[in-house]
Amino acid sequence: MVISANSNLTLVPIKIRKEKKHFIVENINSGEFFEMPKVCIDAIDLINNGESLEIVEQQLRVKYPKEKVDLIDFAEQLLELNLIAEIDGVRVVTKVKIKENLGFVGISPKMGKFFFNKVALLFYVALFMLNLFLLLSHPSLFPHYKDLFVFDYMVLNIPTWIILTFCTVLIHEFGHILAMRAQNLPTKLEVGHRLFLVVLETDMSSVWKLPSKDRNVLFMAGICFDTVILSIALISQLIVPNGSGIFLSIMNIIVLDTFIRMIYQLCIYMKTDLYYVFENVSGCYNLMENAQQAIKEKISFLKVPSIKEVTFEGERRIVNLYSVFYALGVALTVSLYTFFYIPQLLFAWKKILPGFSEGPTSLPFWDAILFTLQILIGFMLLFYSWRKKYAQQ
Repeated sequence: MVISANSNLTLVPIKIRKEKKHFIVENINSGEFFEMPKVCIDAIDLINNGESLEIVEQQLRVKYPKEKVDLIDFAEQLLELNLIAEIDGVRVVTKVKIKENLGFVGISPKMGKFFFNKVALLFYVALFMLNLFLLLSHPSLFPHYKDLFVFDYMVLNIPTWIILTFCTVLIHEFGHILAMRAQNLPTKLEVGHRLFLVVLETDMSSVWKLPSKDRNVLFMAGICFDTVILSIALISQLIVPNGSGIFLSIMNIIVLDTFIRMIYQLCIYMKTDLYYVFENVSGCYNLMENAQQAIKEKISFLKVPSIKEVTFEGERRIVNLYSVFYALGVALTVSLYTFFYIPQLLFAWKKILPGFSEGPTSLPFWDAILFTLQILIGFMLLFYSWRKKYAQQ
C-alpha cells in the first residue's frame, strides 16, 4: 500500500500521556506503548483532524523550523508500528498483536496498598540499612559459594537450591504483583532468563498507564521483598547460632541466593528492576539499545548509526552516563561468576567426577548421573526461555 503526500490516514484507537520530556502513545488494541516527541504528537493531532500528509508537513515546518519534518517517513513508521487503521479509506491489513488478558485481578488493591504505602516504604529502607550493618559487622554472615552445598551428595543439593530459590523468587515477584495491584493494574507471571539463568518475570507492561512518579515503587517492589527475606535469614542466624545444622544451612542458602539476586539488580545492562528505575528517573527510554550504540561508536570497525541518529535531543549525556553503568554492570557480572558460579560448578564436578568410575552399584555413581541430568534439564529450560523470547520478536 503506497503512502503519498496527498494521503489521508486513519489511526487505530490510541491514548497519549505526557512524560517528563516526551509523550507515551498507547495502542489501545494491542496494549503496546511508544515514546514520541512533541512534534510527532502534533502530527498525530493534525492527522486525526483529517488533514493530508502534505498539509500536516507544511504546518509543522512552520511551527518547528529547526526540526527535520518528513511526514511520509513518519507515516511509514506509524504503519510499521501498526498504528494506522486506514490509508485513503482503504483498510490496512496487518498482523496486529492481540492484547493479552492479564490476571491477578482477584487481589484487592487494598491488600497491595497495605504492603506498599509511605510507612511500608520507610520500613523497607530501615531493613535495608539493617542488612548492610549486619553483613559489615558480622563477616561470618557474608555469603560464601560453598553455602550452596548442604549435603554430601550433589543430587540433593540441586533440588534443595531449586526449591528455596523458587520460593524466594516467587516472593520477589509477588512483591511486584502486589505493587501492581495497589495501583489496580493487572499482571501475570512468565518464564524468562538473565544470561544463563532461568527466572520468573512479572509482566509490568501496563505500568506505562501510570504517571512517572508512581512507577518507581512498582519497579522496586521485588527488591523490597528481597530485603525482608534477607533480614529474616540474617537475624535467624544471630538468634539461633547453635541451631540445627540443616536450619542454619538453609538460612545460608537463602542469604546466598537473595544476596546474589540483589547484586544482580545493579547489573542494569540486563534490564533489571534498577534499570527501569534509571530509565524512569532520567526520562530517557530505550537506554540499553542507545548505550549499545554509544559503545559500538567507540569501536571503529563496527559500522553503526551515530547515537545522534537514535536518541532524542538532549539525551546524549544520559546515554553516556548509562554506558558507564553498563560497563560496571558487566564487570560486576564477571565478578559474580568468578567468586560464586564458577567455583560452585568446579566444586560440584570435583565431587562427582570420581563417582563415574565407581560403577552402577554405588551411590556416588548414581549421584554423578542424576546430578548431570539435573544440569541438562536446567539448560533445556534455559533453551526454552531463549526460544520463547526470540520467537516473539
